Amino acid sequence: MPKPTACLALADGTIFHGFGFGATGEVVAELVFNTAMTGYQEIMTDPSYASQIVTFTFPHIGNTGVTALDDESAEPVASGIVVKWDPTEPSNWRATSDLADWMERRGRIGIGGIDTRRLTRAIRQQGSPHVVLAHDPSGNFDTAAMVAKAKGWTGLVGLDLAKAVSTRQSYTWDQGLWVWPDGFEPPSRPEKPFKVVAIDYGAKRNILRSLVASGADVTVLPATATAEDVLAHDPEGVFLSNGPGDPAATGEYAVPMIQTLLERDLPIFGICLGHQMLALAVGASTVKMGHGHHGANHPVRNVETGKVEITSMNHGFAVDAQTLPEGVLETHVSLFDGSNCGIRLTGRPVFSVQHHPEASPGPQDSSYLFERFTKAMTERRA
Repeated sequence: MPKPTACLALADGTIFHGFGFGATGEVVAELVFNTAMTGYQEIMTDPSYASQIVTFTFPHIGNTGVTALDDESAEPVASGIVVKWDPTEPSNWRATSDLADWMERRGRIGIGGIDTRRLTRAIRQQGSPHVVLAHDPSGNFDTAAMVAKAKGWTGLVGLDLAKAVSTRQSYTWDQGLWVWPDGFEPPSRPEKPFKVVAIDYGAKRNILRSLVASGADVTVLPATATAEDVLAHDPEGVFLSNGPGDPAATGEYAVPMIQTLLERDLPIFGICLGHQMLALAVGASTVKMGHGHHGANHPVRNVETGKVEITSMNHGFAVDAQTLPEGVLETHVSLFDGSNCGIRLTGRPVFSVQHHPEASPGPQDSSYLFERFTKAMTERRA
């Protein structure tokens, strides 16, 4: 049997040996599992995965290769991946490279040949562990040192990662959604597009594309933007993006900005970390979840309509519904564990959701939320 060339060490001392691909080296991170059956490239480039290694429960990872058109950010953000089978030669007319080469060029480590079912069960039962992932073609690993490093890592609690993945400068976004076979659509805007400021806590590109497709003229500002920075653009609506890390840490600078915006009659829409930022701004609290929600098949019940929506999710923290103040309604609930997945302010055009209505990957059951945001801006104009 060939000598293993990669090693995954958990903080509890559990060791997994496998075969490495992508970059060589070592990385420490939180380990999560994702149940999506497609979209591994979008997942790897989703900024919400900063400081996390992703275990894919679906075994066929890499079989469709990669293409720059599917990147959700300029570079991969997830620290590494764990897969059942080594990536195979891609079979896809859109592919411009294979996954292993793509990861090597971008400094991301992968390990294959792992019993991902056993690993996923461990994460579900014990919570997302701190781990060290190493790839060494010579197969030499100091597992005791790797376990010690995993134990010593402080983790995501108290860690603000939004600044690290956010844009440094403001920019405009005018690309629409991808439509087969023509590619990305040009802006499909009304005669007078809505001026939307998007706060980038780690925004996925397909969220920005969805805003454009719904009729917005989008200006993206850094995570640290002040209320004055936002209002200087005279927006008709403000969007709060997804992102990584502990929402309480990001809230140190984001919450005061949002609270100032809430004093204005502005439509505000948040997704994922943006949802958590809005909840903190109105006085609620967030909590660290055991293993979080990561996948493209999460059922969410719309409390107000009774409809069940299948959604994409990627979060390790959640809003504590028990801390929602008067005037803030819970609008969506996870059918997996009952955790909060959405809020809105009564009598105000302000709402947010924990799940991802833009999907990419995943179902589009919740895409109506972009239309709700547009409707709120339309009503404000009237």
